[in-house]
Amino acid sequence: MPYPKPHTVAELTEGVLEGAYGPAPGGVTVTSAFWLYHTTRLAGGEVTYHNHYLLLRVGESFGACSFEAGELSPDFCENASGFPLETLLRSETTPVRIAALDAYLSHVRPHRTSGDAEPFTLPTGTPERRARARDAAVAGLLEVEPGARVALIGVVNPLIEAIRDQGGVCLPCDLNLRTTQWGEPVSDDMTEVLGQADAVVATGMTLSNGTFDLIIEHCRQQDVPLVVYAQTGSSVARAFLHSGVTALSAETFPFSQFSADATVLYRYRAGSLATVVEEAS
Repeated sequence: MPYPKPHTVAELTEGVLEGAYGPAPGGVTVTSAFWLYHTTRLAGGEVTYHNHYLLLRVGESFGACSFEAGELSPDFCENASGFPLETLLRSETTPVRIAALDAYLSHVRPHRTSGDAEPFTLPTGTPERRARARDAAVAGLLEVEPGARVALIGVVNPLIEAIRDQGGVCLPCDLNLRTTQWGEPVSDDMTEVLGQADAVVATGMTLSNGTFDLIIEHCRQQDVPLVVYAQTGSSVARAFLHSGVTALSAETFPFSQFSADATVLYRYRAGSLATVVEEAS
């Protein structure tokens, strides 16, 4: 089956509902649902990260979406298990739709069996060691000249360091943080940093807050490389590798911050993406 090239998340969702990516989602059932609230503060830092996640398990795969506090209550999970993905893909709540879309695409084409993915093992160790290794792997997908301006949409302090190590000048943007670990200002105006950027790194959070479509359209129009760093929504972002996303770092659940043991993330580059989707057996 040819792999469609969507231009928006809504177009991708409609394609899934129409069966363009594999089996009908009405026949794919959620076996378990998770609502997670997680905080972390890395050693030596002054920033506490607050993360909310919805996770939906389908067979051997998980779909995930991060969201802002208050967008989704834990009691959603009370009845979500047993629902067909088609029902959740039509939800009025964005995190539910994204998690369901990610679950479906992860189910029909798991990262671990994709021949296009480059597995990258994060080492056993402390949160700080694993975060540095993870963000170096993300920044390693950037192909920029020294001094290139890199917009970082969704600030993670170790990723700022990794971008600098690649020779880039980081332009941080975040809706919740006002300064970096080093006291530098963080913009809350995405258009401001995009307008200055020679390259863009965006997190999977952009899928749930509605900015992903805007970012990818800007990068298409301006021919700017776009690297997506996705724990949540990683299979959704992968669908855009031939239509605006240049490269992708994809993590599957459990994410790196939930383990001290070695785990694997999967790196993709647009030039190596296959044109065929493997249907789930």
